[in-house]
Amino acid sequence: MKLFGYYRSSAAFRVRIALNLKGIQVDHHFVHLRKGEQSAPEYGALNPQGLIPLVLDGPHVLTQSLAIIEYLEETQPEPAVLPKTPLERARVRAIAQSIASDIHPLNNLRVLRYLVGPLKASDEAKNDWYRHWVVEGLTALEQTLTPAAGTGKFCHGDTPTLADICLVPQIYNAERADIDLSPFPRIMAVVGACRELRAFQDADPAKQADAE
Repeated sequence: MKLFGYYRSSAAFRVRIALNLKGIQVDHHFVHLRKGEQSAPEYGALNPQGLIPLVLDGPHVLTQSLAIIEYLEETQPEPAVLPKTPLERARVRAIAQSIASDIHPLNNLRVLRYLVGPLKASDEAKNDWYRHWVVEGLTALEQTLTPAAGTGKFCHGDTPTLADICLVPQIYNAERADIDLSPFPRIMAVVGACRELRAFQDADPAKQADAE
């Protein structure tokens, strides 16, 4: 199995965490987003979207981080990153998608480049945009997690799930943007619990071979 990713990519970070939790070894192939390697014809032949991560499992091409993680869950179900019951799985998926579908896309590198490029936004306006959508998303997520306080140290229960896999990379991004995270104590408690685990530590961008 091969993973095409970039050390600072939130989506690739998610997949690295899932692989580590499940103890799956992969060959890492790094696609440098800031140098535009995702637009190279060779990579485009694998993924016409020009996005990462991408997983090659034999001849099979897998794209989109959540789809990749669910593929890993179905092909190697233990340890599970989704709960047992349909209602619990729906709750975990909702948290994950609130990050991967609502917060992250608005702050993706290609979106930020479009803001300062064709739309001529200033760096200050771009940063305001970034912080606005992150804070708005985390504010809602904090309210979602707070009622679960005391029921486990992670987003759902006592073991990390797909929700935690999505949360930690998003908080990494927020910290890089110097966003004040003190209004989100439940979120930060969950992130702290995750960061105590080797699977999350080894997936950290700073520990990747392509880290600048």
